[in-house]
Amino acid sequence: MGTLALAAKITHVPSMYLSELDGPRKGCRQAAIDGHIEIGKRCRELGVDTIIVFDTHWLVNAGYHINCAEHWQGNYTSGELPHFISNMEYDLNGNPELGNLLAKVCNEQGVEALAHDSTTLAPEYGTLVPMRYMNQDNHFKVISVSALCTVHYLNDSARLGWAMREAIEKYYDGTVAILASGSLSHRFAQNGQAPDFSDKVWSPFLETLDHEVVKMWENAEWEKFCGMLPEYAVKGHGEGMMHDTAMLLGALGWSNYDGKAEVLTPYFGSSGTGQINCVFPITSQDGKAVPAPQASKQAGLAYGESRV
Repeated sequence: MGTLALAAKITHVPSMYLSELDGPRKGCRQAAIDGHIEIGKRCRELGVDTIIVFDTHWLVNAGYHINCAEHWQGNYTSGELPHFISNMEYDLNGNPELGNLLAKVCNEQGVEALAHDSTTLAPEYGTLVPMRYMNQDNHFKVISVSALCTVHYLNDSARLGWAMREAIEKYYDGTVAILASGSLSHRFAQNGQAPDFSDKVWSPFLETLDHEVVKMWENAEWEKFCGMLPEYAVKGHGEGMMHDTAMLLGALGWSNYDGKAEVLTPYFGSSGTGQINCVFPITSQDGKAVPAPQASKQAGLAYGESRV
């Protein structure tokens, strides 16, 4: 039997890489980098061997996908923001055994998932950026999971998270951490205004909404938050429609989760978006509150839908 030892919601803003380089933005994201370093330190102390990243920069249009290749190495430039991340080297080890196990249990629980252990597909920067600071020496193996899900139900993403926890705890001989890599509100500054919003959130409404959500997390108001997540994802411009957050909360037990979030890097604005590094303690759960597959057809919302 394995252990899910750590769970966190993390930032992956590309300005973290820019923060390393000489220039006007040098040092601008040190607090976010320090939060990643602290998470990596805690993972080491807990004996984690593999980090699973729910990556909101990996867009998929059908199914859920797990990149669990044996090894990735290369030089990454962001197609989205090539002036922020350019020629960033990476070298990571994957975990094909665990990746295939995760896919197997997800499918058994009714969530279509495909493991890719023999692929030239490289991770996106939602995985590469945090691993740069948490895993510089390749201490951990890494698995990247698609979390920018364009036609998927949030309830199914929650079920995927729970299935992955069961795969780890029932069948994996090791210790794992999971990271939801994505922002809170994700309304980028309008083109031409980006420099003015480099350290700001796009609107007072979104910033206030994000702060209220973080308070809910710190106060363990999970039933309330899970109930509002579909609407928050839409009206709050959640990154990837917050499928990473649904996956994370599914693994934690969904609305029955009772842990209080610990903020490591206080909420900050970046290019109009709302960002945070936040750890969620693992508590004992039976999964009964986690939505069943496709239950969201009746009770939840798909990408792009809204509820009045």
